Amino acid sequence: MTELFVVITVIVVALIFDFTNGFHDSANAMAGPIATGALRPRVAVILAAVLNLVGACLSTAVAKTISGGFFDDALITAPIILAGLLGAIIWNLVTWLVGLPSSSSHALFGGLIGAVIVGAGLSSVHGWVIVSKVLLPAIVAPLVAGIAAAWCTRLAYRITRKTPSVHSNTGFKYGQAFTASMVALAHGTSDGQKTMGVITLVLIAANLQPSGTGPQLWVIITAGVAIGLGTYSGGWRIMRTMGKGIVEIETPQGAASGAATSATILASAHVGFGLSTTHVSTGSILGSGVGRDGAEVRWSVARRMMFAWLLTLPGAGLVGGLAALLSDRGVGGVVTLIVMLAVACSVIYLFSRRHQINHKNVTDSHEVLVLASATPTAYADDPRLEAPAKPKKVKRPKAKSAA
Repeated sequence: MTELFVVITVIVVALIFDFTNGFHDSANAMAGPIATGALRPRVAVILAAVLNLVGACLSTAVAKTISGGFFDDALITAPIILAGLLGAIIWNLVTWLVGLPSSSSHALFGGLIGAVIVGAGLSSVHGWVIVSKVLLPAIVAPLVAGIAAAWCTRLAYRITRKTPSVHSNTGFKYGQAFTASMVALAHGTSDGQKTMGVITLVLIAANLQPSGTGPQLWVIITAGVAIGLGTYSGGWRIMRTMGKGIVEIETPQGAASGAATSATILASAHVGFGLSTTHVSTGSILGSGVGRDGAEVRWSVARRMMFAWLLTLPGAGLVGGLAALLSDRGVGGVVTLIVMLAVACSVIYLFSRRHQINHKNVTDSHEVLVLASATPTAYADDPRLEAPAKPKKVKRPKAKSAA
């Protein structure tokens, strides 16, 4: 009975991670079309949510890699997996709070690796599988997507240079909506499987499913629903960074970057790579900025994001490893981890309330926090902003009446 309680708890927490994955990564597909006006914010997240659910049901190659490739499942226990999920969720929420599009996939992998090393020993981690399926794709895939997006962007502008902008922009808006939909489908195919793999790993560790088997139907459906609901919630903070913070996206860029992103992700998911859709999407957006003449690529923002990428695996791994110190203390340890997760989530949520970003202000400029051109209510909503001082009235001397 105790083991069943732990298994159910881990499955629920895995679905919570899947939800955070959805809202953390919804910007990967829809930041571009929202920024250019190709899709309205609410329509975009509804479309992305449905396609994430559909995509999650299309393949299980990545799920099988996680459940049977990364670790020696004979040495893994459900509490260890819970500790890894704790590290992934907390990292996702912290980076969401500051609007950094770090990788949910790498947060999951880092949290699990840290927890497994502490809880089961270094020998239980299949190092070469992680290098070949996670680390190498993390370097190669964004470069490939960025080069492809830059080339496609230059081609798009060259083909339409003699076409009236009103006609070309309309056509590219339809194209951008289509490619963004393909990215959402690819995201579900790639990231939706990662939670399926974790739940399957839990079931195998608890001897509720044979080793080497793939996710069951109910696992596929629940994981798809969880990531779809998370995507519907928006993830507006990261949406603004992706759509406005890196480069001002025009519709030809958005269509080109979406095509490059979806092609890269779908190809990688087909062969079972644990790819970061955030890395690929960001690489495509940067490439589209390089490919458009006169585009201002904000490399300072890109450097911050890349710094977060480098920290994700070790950062989430450290949290997961620390949480694993409590994972072998029975039900008491599991309850303690759940309480710690609830407290961390509550604190991060309260901080997020200090400055809210939603579908109404997501398309504001990336400089909205420092420019004085915002509406007067912005100063009341955000305590970090200081309203400009009102000009002082100058008293003019009264004219003397003629005697």
